[in-house]
Amino acid sequence: MKNGRLIAVVGPSGVGKDSVMEGLVAADPSLHLVRRTITRAPELGGEDYDAVSVAAFNNMAADGQFSIHWRAHGLQYAIPASIQAVLARGHDCLANFSRSALLAGDAAFDRFCVLNITASPKTLALRLKARGREGEEQIAKRLAQAAKPLPNGLNVLTVNNDGALDATVAQALGLLQPVRA
Repeated sequence: MKNGRLIAVVGPSGVGKDSVMEGLVAADPSLHLVRRTITRAPELGGEDYDAVSVAAFNNMAADGQFSIHWRAHGLQYAIPASIQAVLARGHDCLANFSRSALLAGDAAFDRFCVLNITASPKTLALRLKARGREGEEQIAKRLAQAAKPLPNGLNVLTVNNDGALDATVAQALGLLQPVRA
């Protein structure tokens, strides 16, 4: 049996990564949604994640509990090592990823591809304000990072999420599973 793919879902803050991933899993329940470990307070919401302190995160990393971990936006993020068993069973896994961790992710997983989600600056600004997690200064920083290029040499599939979510999900599913589409 062939291992499943780790599908790293990337895009600027506010682009709708979590919504697209949830839509993909709803459309194809064989996809596995990875639950990340993050040094973010649990009450800040957003995705479903395991909130841990910085000390606990560092201990978990030292104990080898993560397949990969990185730092972004003043927080630490990780993909649990337990995901390797899901991949070994042939399931494709969707993981919210940081663009800065893509090359390390490509090295950490046998089958790795990137689902790059884009949206216009106007759409991003509206979504960031609506979610209410960041102040104006943090939103400005996140918008300034929005056009950051992806590293070269990766298998990248790109979809735009300016329109209806179901259209974005359908397009992403068609790119990820062209034989089924």
